Amino acid sequence: MSRSTSYVTSRKMAENLGASGDGTQHHWHNIVSSIALIVLVPLFIFTFGSVLGRPYEEALAALSHPFVALVIALTLLVGLYHFRLGVQVVLEDYAHGTPRRVMIIAAICVTYAILAIGLFAVARIAL
Repeated sequence: MSRSTSYVTSRKMAENLGASGDGTQHHWHNIVSSIALIVLVPLFIFTFGSVLGRPYEEALAALSHPFVALVIALTLLVGLYHFRLGVQVVLEDYAHGTPRRVMIIAAICVTYAILAIGLFAVARIAL
């Protein structure tokens, strides 16, 4: 009985980044986006919180400043990207087969739709 010999070591198999081929990169993007959110969320709360309770015209004028619009847009962009990565990990862990693929695609589409609507709203207010 002949046994096939593999010359691939355990380290070489581990360097392939997991079963999907991009696990380490996915995790790294999640870490980088969370660090960016550590900076962006307090800025968002500070800029958006100062507008709360103001009349409509004052709030619109305050939100139309370029810095405030940039903070809101970056928070939306990075926050929803981080959300997409997290939802994808959860779905990969707990769903299997075709439903998993469908739910991941649906989650990505919904996330990008929310992002597009949010960025459109920021652009309408800022311009």
